[in-house]
Parts: sequence; structure tokens; C-alpha cells
Amino acid sequence: MAVSKKGLNECPIDTALTVIDGRWKGTILWRLQDGPMRTAELRRSIPDITERMLIRHLHELVDDGIIDRHDARTVPPCVHYSISEYGMTLAPVLASLCDWGRKHMARS
Repeated sequence: MAVSKKGLNECPIDTALTVIDGRWKGTILWRLQDGPMRTAELRRSIPDITERMLIRHLHELVDDGIIDRHDARTVPPCVHYSISEYGMTLAPVLASLCDWGRKHMARS
């Protein structure tokens, strides 16, 4: 059985990073800042992500309460994702990471 890395460390920084850790989670959250998006819209807005990886990250973010999944229960399926109220508490953290990332990119 796989062991969740979320339960292995008591360091608050490591705990926070496990929630947003992943090659595409930052990009997904960045795209959702402008409002709810359907899965296909997210997929088109992140050309290099595979559908499997997108779905995996979306499920992890939903499980962590960072984003909400809204299912209209229609045929064909219409599912939207949006940043949850709890996920909005990450906004200043992500803004700081973005600022730091820009400075780091400028160093190169």
C-alpha cells in the first residue's frame, strides 16, 4: 500500500508544499483565478499537460479542498472547476511565489 507523503512530516512548510506540489498544480490554479473552467477548457489552456495528469491534479486539489468541482449532471457531462473559498486563502501565498519566481527567472 502506498504511503501518503502528507502524513510523513510535521513541518508546516512541507505540509503546504505537498498540497501545491506537482508539475501542473500551480498552472491549474493560475488558470482558475479568472473564474470557473470546464475540464476541456483547462486542457486547452495548458497545451503540454496530458489529460490523465490534469484529471489527477484536479482530483488531488478537490480532495484537499483547494478547488470545487461543480457537476451540472447533464448529458453530455458538464463539469466546471473553480477555486474554493478555502483555496482563496492560498492567493497571497501564490502571489508571493509568483513574484519570487519572476525574480529567480530574471537571475538566469
